Amino acid sequence: MIHGKDFDVIIIGGSYAGLSAAMSLGRSLRHVLVIDSGLPCNAPTPHSHNFITHDGEVPLVIANKAKLQVLQYETVQFLSALATAVQKTDLGFVVGVSSGDVFHTRKIVFATGLKDIIPDIKGFAACWGKSVLHCPYCHGYEVKHEKTGIIANGDMGFEFARLISNWTSQLILFTNGKAGLSKEQFEKLNEHRVPVIETAIDSIEHAGGRIENIVLADGSRHSLSALYARPAFTQHCPLPEELGCELTEMGLLKIDIFQRTTIKSVYACGDNSSPARSVSMAVAAGTMAGASLNKELIEESF
Repeated sequence: MIHGKDFDVIIIGGSYAGLSAAMSLGRSLRHVLVIDSGLPCNAPTPHSHNFITHDGEVPLVIANKAKLQVLQYETVQFLSALATAVQKTDLGFVVGVSSGDVFHTRKIVFATGLKDIIPDIKGFAACWGKSVLHCPYCHGYEVKHEKTGIIANGDMGFEFARLISNWTSQLILFTNGKAGLSKEQFEKLNEHRVPVIETAIDSIEHAGGRIENIVLADGSRHSLSALYARPAFTQHCPLPEELGCELTEMGLLKIDIFQRTTIKSVYACGDNSSPARSVSMAVAAGTMAGASLNKELIEESF
């Protein structure tokens, strides 16, 4: 049960960034409500890496530990619900949730993450986050020197291949259609023995989310241990845009170095506003958002 209806700050999104912001604010004696729908983007991922003190832990374990620690601060409360509306008022904001409850706050933090748009390739969704990967810094070490594929095209395909070549020399670039690579890019890939396959992808064969083969439209199969892809994404929550927050050309919430959006008194942190999608960077962004927001509250009262 939530005590009270008025808060200094409401944080929408209670994963790593949101909880980190809540800790900064709780330690600043601010009355905070964290609202979370329980749908983290990295839910399929079995292990989180490249975050010191938590390397190799299950993502949900990290989040639950963080939640327990944050709720030790008596001015912070957590509500498991979906935020359905945010309206600007003369005194701040009104936030409605799926239960029908309405809360009032002076400031808002959106830590709402992104939603990946899974391509229409059979088997892709089952492997996503397990053996179909988005980030070599998060998962590359675990598949180092293994036979690895990349689904990408054009400049992104070329740059992705250059990046992943650091972890393995057994690399294949699947453009899933006619390659949009320049002559120079083709030559550079050939120089580094990275074959480019333009045949459309039919499906991914796997065992429990662990990729075994990528199957092409012509029936051919390529055995792989891992596959990298960067599917398109959209904002997980429509509320920031409905409130008027601007997006960047990449589709991320536009923020300044203090995590402030283009709407006064509204902050954003985590994947929704950063191209670097990792737990450690989400935590850092949440810490910055909380500290910056507390400074803003102090400046308004002193």
